[in-house]
Amino acid sequence: MSKLTDLPKRILIGRALRSDKLGETLLPKRIALPVFASDPLSSVAYAPGQVMIVLSVAGASAYHYSPWITIAIIVLMFTVVASYRQNVHAYPSGGGDYEVATTNLGPKAGLTVASALLVDYVLTVAVSISSGVENLGSAVPFIIENKTLCAVGIILLLTLMNLRGVRESGKLFAIPTYVFVGGVFVMILWGAYRGLVLGDDMKAPTAGFEVHAEQTGLAGFALIFLLLRAFSDGCAALTGVEAISNGVPAFRKPKSRNAATTLALMGGLAVIMFVGIITLALVTDVKMAENPAHDLLKNGTPLGAGYTQNPVISQVAAAVFGDGSFLFVVLAAATALVLFLAANTAYNGFPLLGSILAQDRYLPRQLHTRGDRLAFSNGIVLLASAAAVLVYLYGADSTRLIQLYIVGVFVSFTLSQTGMVRHWNRHLATERDPNARRRMVRARAINTFGAFFTGLVLVVVLLTKFTHGAWVALLGMVIFYVTMTAIRRHYDGVSEELAAATEQLDEEEVRPSRVHSLVLVSKVHKPTLRALAYAKLMRSHRLEALSINVDPAETKALQRVWQERGIDVPLKILDSPYREITRPVIDYVKSLRRESPRDVVSVFIPEYVVGHWYEHLLHNQSALRLKGRLLFTPGVMVTSVPWQLDSSELARKRARRRLVGCCPTVPPHPLWSLNPPCKVNPRHRWSARSTRSRSARWRTAATASPGPARARCSSSGMRCPVSGSSPG
Repeated sequence: MSKLTDLPKRILIGRALRSDKLGETLLPKRIALPVFASDPLSSVAYAPGQVMIVLSVAGASAYHYSPWITIAIIVLMFTVVASYRQNVHAYPSGGGDYEVATTNLGPKAGLTVASALLVDYVLTVAVSISSGVENLGSAVPFIIENKTLCAVGIILLLTLMNLRGVRESGKLFAIPTYVFVGGVFVMILWGAYRGLVLGDDMKAPTAGFEVHAEQTGLAGFALIFLLLRAFSDGCAALTGVEAISNGVPAFRKPKSRNAATTLALMGGLAVIMFVGIITLALVTDVKMAENPAHDLLKNGTPLGAGYTQNPVISQVAAAVFGDGSFLFVVLAAATALVLFLAANTAYNGFPLLGSILAQDRYLPRQLHTRGDRLAFSNGIVLLASAAAVLVYLYGADSTRLIQLYIVGVFVSFTLSQTGMVRHWNRHLATERDPNARRRMVRARAINTFGAFFTGLVLVVVLLTKFTHGAWVALLGMVIFYVTMTAIRRHYDGVSEELAAATEQLDEEEVRPSRVHSLVLVSKVHKPTLRALAYAKLMRSHRLEALSINVDPAETKALQRVWQERGIDVPLKILDSPYREITRPVIDYVKSLRRESPRDVVSVFIPEYVVGHWYEHLLHNQSALRLKGRLLFTPGVMVTSVPWQLDSSELARKRARRRLVGCCPTVPPHPLWSLNPPCKVNPRHRWSARSTRSRSARWRTAATASPGPARARCSSSGMRCPVSGSSPG
């Protein structure tokens, strides 16, 4: 079975990498930028549109508030980036917000941050993929008609790409990310040149439309609430900033410096792109509406359900480059692709965080294990599964999904920056160097402002988004928190129970009083005889054979053969009126335990070993079920006694022939037979001798020239010194 699954696995994710190759998977800054920053960079494709859509509730006249909202988002972006640069230098181990909050605010705060980040990573994949499908669906009708299926398919494709390893997936994602960033900068520069130097009057495709105001004459609290809601939707541009802080171990050395540089570069690019798109949208008179079919008017008439509202970046590109031009098509394609790849930020952040949480026993330990390509494969699969379920439940609708977004991000932002303030307070209490204290005071001021600002934004986000779906994100955080707490409680309980067994206890107290051995018997054949012989070597206090009476005729035949052979082990027959095999054995073992609680019951199960995977379906099913049940029975030891069938022996012979074919000068394994001549060269003979290291030497006849000095033998077979292959 492993051979059947191994070939497709190698084709899909590549050959396995050795553990000592981990250093080769570390990322340089040019690859780390698209890997960890694709989410905040790509968010400029839809964040400006979200600001304008919310403002359209008050009509097109409300668009003049966009610059002020943009300034607030820019200040917040610079604050968050500057704050996280402090995090990267202070906590370079990769724990990010989780480590900062746990160390400075306590385990509960750390677990809250971890829950928020896990939820937001899942939402990042769902929102990015859904938005990309909608952008691509405007050009390909089949995709928009089957957008849920297409979104799940793209999630599967991204999962396979990330299972191939962080470095390899980063190379694949770097080109479209840089094309998108370059395309946006060319659009901004060309638009500025046309407007400021050439004096061209650039108009978006929606410039001639009117926006029907759902609410007119907004003032006071209603206007403030509208502006705060537009600000909170625009803050989607900040999602993914924390991924670099969590992914510091994936950078090349010096890790902290490279991560901080990448973070600053990401922040600068995102700010310039966001400001440029918003500015060009206002200059080209872009019109957006929450319900474009009814709220966008042309000559006083609603556009109707047949109208498709294109994103802001697409309308600006049409105004600057010309609708349908080469550069317009390139930017549109890069935008759609980078929205898909924005999910890669979560594919790198979620598994790393999951690994750290698993190491701290808050998540299953399997999440801490690296896969064949040295990526955290289990975390990648878990993220993809959760995102696919969310996409299916919400029908891949980005408008509905985005309302769940960014709540978790600002929870982690606020708690992380608060933790950094306590971090600097603790160090300032002991630091005496004036220069160091000056740097710490400056860093504390940055983190204090960051904690205040992000906390304020968190309140705004909760107030403006709660009834629009943010409560689902909060519910997800609570579920993660409770689940991780329960997992930690379980692991702590297991550790405590196992630790008690290592204490210095009296030998008489821990040693069982007697061992009662049972050999399961169905027929008298070679596997049964081997199991009986092996059980006798254990020198149990009591040994008996056990058979289940399912067929009376077979049972009588078994008893007759048992007596004829004179087997000196008592045979006990258990009746099974319902033709069950497992339950009577379990009941009998439990009765022995009840009679003598300090006795240990040792069960020996004869099994067949076959040479082909499909033959396993025909054998040992009862043994598997029985072992599974006995595993949960206290005081019971289970021993499998294998018997190799001819098909298994043939498989071994095939492996032996492969060895001779790959390396003719190396004789067969010494355990196969003693001192046989080599099949290829009869002068070569094998001489085996026991050594402490279990190594073996081979020598040639006196007339032969010296060959290789040594071939090492292990319990799994001898490795060919020429090809490196093993006999199996």
